[in-house]
Amino acid sequence: MSASDSPERAYAIGEARFMAPELAPGLYVVATPIGNLRDITLRALETLAAADLILCEDTRQSAKLLEHYAIRSPRSALHEHNERARIDGILDRLSAGDAVALISDAGTPLLSDPGFPLVRAAREAGHDVFAIPGASALLAALSSAGLPTDRFTFAGFLPPKQGARSTAIAALKTDPGTLVFYESPRRLGKTLAALAEILGPRDAVVALELTKRFERMRRGTLPDLAAEFAEGQTKGEAVILVAGAPESETPETDWSEALQATLQTSSLREAVDDITSRFGLKRKQVYDRALTLKNRKD
Repeated sequence: MSASDSPERAYAIGEARFMAPELAPGLYVVATPIGNLRDITLRALETLAAADLILCEDTRQSAKLLEHYAIRSPRSALHEHNERARIDGILDRLSAGDAVALISDAGTPLLSDPGFPLVRAAREAGHDVFAIPGASALLAALSSAGLPTDRFTFAGFLPPKQGARSTAIAALKTDPGTLVFYESPRRLGKTLAALAEILGPRDAVVALELTKRFERMRRGTLPDLAAEFAEGQTKGEAVILVAGAPESETPETDWSEALQATLQTSSLREAVDDITSRFGLKRKQVYDRALTLKNRKD
């Protein structure tokens, strides 16, 4: 394609049109909105407008975003059914100095979306891979659900078959971090029922249609949520968040013996502080036990 035939490297926001700066050769992994078209970064718009090729999970779905911002870069489909067959051709374009952008239907590519084989192949071939961060249903749900975020496990979509699904859930039963799953509307009820059966009455949140007009979050225990979504099919892709496994309590005999040994060389306060910190216990519980041990010795 000659320079005169190439599309204008520009994008529009409302009536204002902006030229996009030239991109360095490489693969650009670009996050796109998960619902609200305004949730896209300026850098993402510049990247998509300047790309020699945009790889879309579904070109029809991506057209809504690209046309909204008047981006005319060439587009081509890259999805789970053709990704491996297309890798060599894409690598050839990268070798020729092209800037290729990768997007999924919504959110950050590779998170339960196509792209990993291509990114790995590009890296192994020595090409630069750039992340253009932005919207992610995973992070949007975590940041607004009210469950702990200091540690979490993203499990993506659970297997559709009952046996494999149960096995996958059971493997996460002792995970102490918040568990995060993606689920389709038609399987939401069955997945919640399986989670409730295996994980018990843990606190959980179901986030639906994040960033869209009818965004909503349902909170409750897993059995309650399973009952709520048991009938019918809800609308919109769902993110399920489940509280992590409760911490197992250390047997009293273990920490009590450690406390008794510590009291031999430390003051009562020092011993209590040490055992409370070491075993993650409540200070009053350890203090009361320390007094009992001290009085028994006296």
